[in-house]
Amino acid sequence: MSQNLEAIAKDNMIRISPTKLSLIVNSIVDMKVSSAINQLKFSSKRVSKTILKVLNAAIANAENNKQLDIDKLFVKKAFVGKSLRMKRWRPRAKGRAASIIKPFSKVTIVVEERSKIEKEKQ
Repeated sequence: MSQNLEAIAKDNMIRISPTKLSLIVNSIVDMKVSSAINQLKFSSKRVSKTILKVLNAAIANAENNKQLDIDKLFVKKAFVGKSLRMKRWRPRAKGRAASIIKPFSKVTIVVEERSKIEKEKQ
């Protein structure tokens, strides 16, 4: 039954390391969607704008594809994973080179419609 009350949005190419991204994403889990949007809007982190776009896409999927009520939406889960790694080289002393690894991340946000009864049980 709860499967019909969920909507998902993903972004597979975010140019930030997964550890930095997971700090922001974990802060909005189990929040009401409106308060999660406010937290991301006023965050000082650069990547919070990208996470806000993914959250808005999940809300739009819930509204248009699943016909869920926006006022009852909560962020159920948020996953962060590794994506590709760009490898670059930096010249160093005595003709050597040092590697620079520029990581990318994936993020998945799942929103769920909850009623007040389900919220009290948890």
